[in-house]
Amino acid sequence: MGERKDSINRRDFLKGAAYAGLAATVGLPLDFVWADDTAGAVKVVLIRDQHVIDADGNISAEIMQSMIDQAVAALYDTENHADAWKQIVKPDDIVGIKSNEWGPLPTPSQLEQAIKTRVMEVGVAEDKLSIKDRGVLSDNVFQNATALINARPLRTHHWAGIGGCLKNPIMFTMEPSAYHDDSCADMATFWSLPILKDKVRLNVLVVLTPLFHGTGAHHFDETYTWGYNGLLVSQDPVAIDAVGLHLLNAKRLEYFGEEKPITPPPHHVAYADIRHHLGVSDLSKINLVKLGWDEGVLI
Repeated sequence: MGERKDSINRRDFLKGAAYAGLAATVGLPLDFVWADDTAGAVKVVLIRDQHVIDADGNISAEIMQSMIDQAVAALYDTENHADAWKQIVKPDDIVGIKSNEWGPLPTPSQLEQAIKTRVMEVGVAEDKLSIKDRGVLSDNVFQNATALINARPLRTHHWAGIGGCLKNPIMFTMEPSAYHDDSCADMATFWSLPILKDKVRLNVLVVLTPLFHGTGAHHFDETYTWGYNGLLVSQDPVAIDAVGLHLLNAKRLEYFGEEKPITPPPHHVAYADIRHHLGVSDLSKINLVKLGWDEGVLI
């Protein structure tokens, strides 16, 4: 897919102009180190499996289930996935799983079903659970939800710079385009709407085949995707998107071999932290836990 054969190491990346652009975007020091678990930092878990997608592009439901289970167990510091899911939802919750149906890169059905399986195992009745993207405002479950799980793929985006977990609940607003000003700078404000506020229990950013470059309103070119075969999970939607943005910038530097800032600038990630205090965008305050396949991890 036009991949450059040369690669970069961490020192090269920290010196790269693309990282300088990232630092300016999300307010990071150039010489950051990931926070450790004892620093009271926000936790983001990255899990990868080289076999989750086969040679024909098919996603293994079994491996996907294992990946999300391992990730939430690590996120909640539990010995098994069942105990972790019990911290995410309760049997009497009404649960909306907010997915993303964008045609070229939707939330994988295997992930949707993996989450649904575990939510029901906790004891949530099937009629108290819904999986949807568009139409959440007319869906009875989402309208009455006590718990939300937010899951979507990572990609560059024409209006926001990147599409991640911060942007995914925009369909809970009556007028999504109202948040497009200044590259969606203040998108975090819709997280204070009653239908969302304090209800999102888990964010899952799908990084199986992220889209790291494109131009135009509905851009998609498979050339600018790659088999990263991962999931990111966190309770913090800002932190998870900050890590996702870091990953896209690392891939862009590796692929293009020079500074190529994402346009428009995805500064809504930093503003969600600095202006709106929704979460943490500073990578040096994020404890990134990495599990599984480490070849080509980039971050």
